[in-house]
Amino acid sequence: MNKLRRTMLYVPGNNPANLQSAGLYGADALILDLEDAVSINEKDSARHLVRNAIMSLRYECEIAVRINHIRTPFGRADLDYILPAKPNIIRLPKAESAGDIQEVADIVQKAEERYGFKPGSIKLMAAIESAEGILNVREIAKAHPRMVAIALGGEDLIADLKTTRSGDGLELHYARSALLFAARSAKIDAIDSVFSRIEDEEAFIREVKMIKQLGFDGKSVIHPRQIPIVHQIFAPTQQEIAYARSVLEAYDDALKRKSGVVALNGNLIDQPIVTRAQRVLAYAEAVTRDERGDFQ
Repeated sequence: MNKLRRTMLYVPGNNPANLQSAGLYGADALILDLEDAVSINEKDSARHLVRNAIMSLRYECEIAVRINHIRTPFGRADLDYILPAKPNIIRLPKAESAGDIQEVADIVQKAEERYGFKPGSIKLMAAIESAEGILNVREIAKAHPRMVAIALGGEDLIADLKTTRSGDGLELHYARSALLFAARSAKIDAIDSVFSRIEDEEAFIREVKMIKQLGFDGKSVIHPRQIPIVHQIFAPTQQEIAYARSVLEAYDDALKRKSGVVALNGNLIDQPIVTRAQRVLAYAEAVTRDERGDFQ
């Protein structure tokens, strides 16, 4: 299965102190931000800081860089400066078409060839932040083999919809569902939007429980205190872990016996149940790594 992305922590690319400490909080991934968090007159210095951070700090988690949109005056410069550092993921904001993804993918491929990187080693992730993006989300999700995730940019989308954010998130329900179905169809991860009211922990917990129930793989977060909350909610129970182990033991036994039928306690086990069991154990292993401070 794919790498876990329960939490993707935004880190302003123009803040040296935050770049230095970001890897200490246990997020599954960091999003080093060159876009909204960085003013126009700081774009150049932020690129320099982010590239140096990737090359010198050696973060023990997945690293994504959110570039400016490729058709702004800054997007191509972001890629030219950042790609030699070989981040794990390039996150493209405000994606509205498959063409947005393909344009970035072509630039990434040329950079891999130029610097001798393994082909396909730099992945792509798109953020959907407009009505146009939601309407095209299926094509965006399937736009290129480098795509590993799509994320919801809720704040920008709400503005585009000309509404406000409510307590229950009703205004984002269609967008979340559309994005999730697109991700599942493309077999990539679905990442939920940030929750900006940092002090409202109860509302944050409700939202995380809701997006987990919907089927999201994780959530973008903007503060370290949100990380353990998400991880705790996504953690499987001991009963779920025990059942998952039993399923995989039965599955392995059937493979050894070259049997086409997998059964557990008299019930047939099909591939979706096996896949869910693998996912539960992956989450359980991630919890164990969190507890001992090994975040990779």
